[in-house]
Amino acid sequence: MNEKLILASGSPRRANLLRQIGLTFEVVRPDIDERVLPAETPETYATRMSESKMLRSRELLEATTASVILCADTIVVLDGEIVGKPESRSDAVQVLQRMSNRKHQVLTSVTIGETTTTRQRSFLVDTVVTFRQMSVDECEAYWETGEPADKSGSYGIQGLGSIFVAGIEGSPSNVAGLPLMETAAELKFFGIDCLAAY
Repeated sequence: MNEKLILASGSPRRANLLRQIGLTFEVVRPDIDERVLPAETPETYATRMSESKMLRSRELLEATTASVILCADTIVVLDGEIVGKPESRSDAVQVLQRMSNRKHQVLTSVTIGETTTTRQRSFLVDTVVTFRQMSVDECEAYWETGEPADKSGSYGIQGLGSIFVAGIEGSPSNVAGLPLMETAAELKFFGIDCLAAY
């Protein structure tokens, strides 16, 4: 592995997922405008976010140092609508009740590029998650754990939120914030082989 990897994300979940597949990396935190544009589809929004993070990351980094940048954006979609992070306890409980005993989508757009060229590739991974029936009391108790407060869709599958998940169709790691199989394949295209360290 000759290429230096930079994770353009402040998410500890994404960092842990990359470490899980044996990668070492540096972290930058690109600050971008995350507002949804009028009539923007969830797929278009997620892709625009990861590509905007790439653009901002290139501005922050020294172009003289050859590095590979990994950007990602994960959103939860229910009934065709993007479900963001909860603004309050009641907001979280309402969202969780809407998702109770139903399926929802988790979309992650990943953009990988280089600091010294404009070369980059983006892809989108769609995973369908089914929740079991959840009572209001359970949703309120889950909020009190603190876990839902900073999570899109008001839950974290890598933590206590996993007790609500009845099934997953697609990439499990995608639901946690980074589809590892697809990401590893794209990183290899950019010269970073997860198996090379072994």
